[in-house]
Amino acid sequence: MQVKTMLEKGLIHTCEKVIEEQHLAVNVGSGDLRVFATPAMMALMEEAAMLAVAPHLPEGSTTVGGHIASSHLKPTAQGRTVRATAELVAIEGRKLKFTVKAYDEEGLIGEGEHLRFIVDREKFMARLG
Repeated sequence: MQVKTMLEKGLIHTCEKVIEEQHLAVNVGSGDLRVFATPAMMALMEEAAMLAVAPHLPEGSTTVGGHIASSHLKPTAQGRTVRATAELVAIEGRKLKFTVKAYDEEGLIGEGEHLRFIVDREKFMARLG
């Protein structure tokens, strides 16, 4: 699939979320503590990456996550606000590489790298059978 996009390195997006009951490790299934769950943090990072490039993709295209590697550096309590920022740092055809970071009111809580791939929505969904 040949993809022509208007993507440029340096695109950045930030998503913000107040930590609620459903975002806690005990409810996500990733632990037994009432703290912000690592999978929820990573999902917020992925959302930021997706939204960083979405306006620059060809019509009918989207991105899907292919890999994420992240450190979760400190706990965050329910009721706190977390923001995740993704920056597009490399473009290799359909493969997009991002650096991702998450913060709460006290500072950095997580960081890592994320890969996304540009896909045609219809063709991708047709693969489900």
